[in-house]
Amino acid sequence: MTGRGKYETWLDPALWAYIDSVNAWYPPEVIGLPIDKQRAVYDRMCRAFRQGRPAGVKASDGLVAAPGHGIPIRHYQCAGKAARAMVLYFHGGGFILGGLESHDDICAEICAGTGFDVVSVDYRLAPEHVHPAAFDDAMAAFAWAATSGRPLVLCGESAGGNLAAAVAQATRRHDRAAAGQVLIYPGLGGDERSGSYAEHAEAPLLSVGDIAFYRDVRSAKRQSPDDPTFSPLRDRDFSGLPPTVIITAECDPLSSDGETYRDRIVAAGGKAWWHEEKRLVHSFLRARTTVPAAAEAFARIIAAIAALGRGDWPY
Repeated sequence: MTGRGKYETWLDPALWAYIDSVNAWYPPEVIGLPIDKQRAVYDRMCRAFRQGRPAGVKASDGLVAAPGHGIPIRHYQCAGKAARAMVLYFHGGGFILGGLESHDDICAEICAGTGFDVVSVDYRLAPEHVHPAAFDDAMAAFAWAATSGRPLVLCGESAGGNLAAAVAQATRRHDRAAAGQVLIYPGLGGDERSGSYAEHAEAPLLSVGDIAFYRDVRSAKRQSPDDPTFSPLRDRDFSGLPPTVIITAECDPLSSDGETYRDRIVAAGGKAWWHEEKRLVHSFLRARTTVPAAAEAFARIIAAIAALGRGDWPY
């Protein structure tokens, strides 16, 4: 064994090559550095993995007005095509990392794969801006996007999946509520004593210790864990939510959050589908060009976004 534990032979060699590459650029001990240093290392890692935008996708930057500040956004469009729907995308990064550049290629590929407009939201980050700053920015972006009049699909991965779910819950009775939501390995505030939190507590690329660190940095003083805008699974009402697709990774402490969220929406009479990608790890989107299983998962994600934007429910 080489410190990989039970995952040594469980994960595909191509996935281990990806994990080793991520750890070379962004080693686990980075979490002990000051936040500005963590961001610099993370940004370099993102640049190393970045792919070019697909041909025919154009992007423009702008601002969404919010009380006291503007929220940077990047709007992706397929040149020469009128999009029938819009995707509002919230990036990952534990609420402390990432921005418009870190997930630029992923958003561009979603645009190309669906034909929809994609708007990436550069919400405020902790610790400079603790909860509910990111949620407030996500809500302001939703209000702006809803004015387009087109079907709106909320989408986010990891921390961004938390924001997408919180916005879906807060806006479910809005005149222009979302047509659907697609959550990619989201952290939704589930029970950390059981399920994947226990089974995959020390999974590659995300551990329960990492999750606790990000949660603590994001938290305001006396932050209530039962606040559904902080932990969507702590809501008491899961009715009226838009059709929901959740894609998680098997070897990820957060995977059980997707299953639980699916179960609660279905129990409340809604439509929800959860799929756990076997033998993949958190952050597998960056492995989509080198790991076949990650490529297949990304194709499923794009298909789900496309279906919800069309008003279809194929599950």
